[in-house]
Amino acid sequence: MSTAPVADQQRLLDVQAIDTRLAQLAHQRRSHPSLATLGEFSKRAQDLERVRAETAVVVSDTRRELAKAETDVEQVANRAARDQQRLDSGAGSAKDLQAMTHELESLGRRKAALEEVELEVMERLEAAEGEVTAVTAQAEALRADAERLEAERDAAFGQLDEAIAQAQAERAAAVEGIDANLLALYERVRSQTGGLAAVALRGETTEGVNLTLSLTERAAIRDAPPEDVIQSEEYGYILVRV
Repeated sequence: MSTAPVADQQRLLDVQAIDTRLAQLAHQRRSHPSLATLGEFSKRAQDLERVRAETAVVVSDTRRELAKAETDVEQVANRAARDQQRLDSGAGSAKDLQAMTHELESLGRRKAALEEVELEVMERLEAAEGEVTAVTAQAEALRADAERLEAERDAAFGQLDEAIAQAQAERAAAVEGIDANLLALYERVRSQTGGLAAVALRGETTEGVNLTLSLTERAAIRDAPPEDVIQSEEYGYILVRV
């Protein structure tokens, strides 16, 4: 069993309190609610960008389709106009004029059918452009929400970082002058347990954490000189008598 000055052992409780506070502050920083929400925002933004990109492709393709439909209608209309002009001039035989009349009727039906196609393409284009506009608006609103939340996160992190820096300074002062072997033992136990190393012991009762001491431990504690460094059988905590 190692030994260390009683005052140094009791100072470990102050160090432990600071380390516990530092762990809590670090946990608050890691688990700040804004982080999960910002993660959800990021995923949502990626989904919106994917939809926007896919819909933008649809808009581009549909515009090309509309341009072709408009060209088809224009070509039929131009041909019908030329035939109508020839028909109106009365040039040609009666048979030619009759054939031209039939062709004009056919062109009229063709033009009407092409205009139906054109109208359907225009409607699809309007719907696709509307979706792009809607998705873009959603993305912009999401971006604004993310920027607002990032500002809140940064403000919270600033306060936490300030508290962490203050606690670290307090810790540096608290460990100064503590027996080196005792401090090394404290750090070793703390790394093994995940944070807790020094536990106050009042009589035979631990404070802050519930430890069941065996009869052997209790007898050893009663008989141990004040300078003896006592460790619990369970987890190896340093039991600081107060």
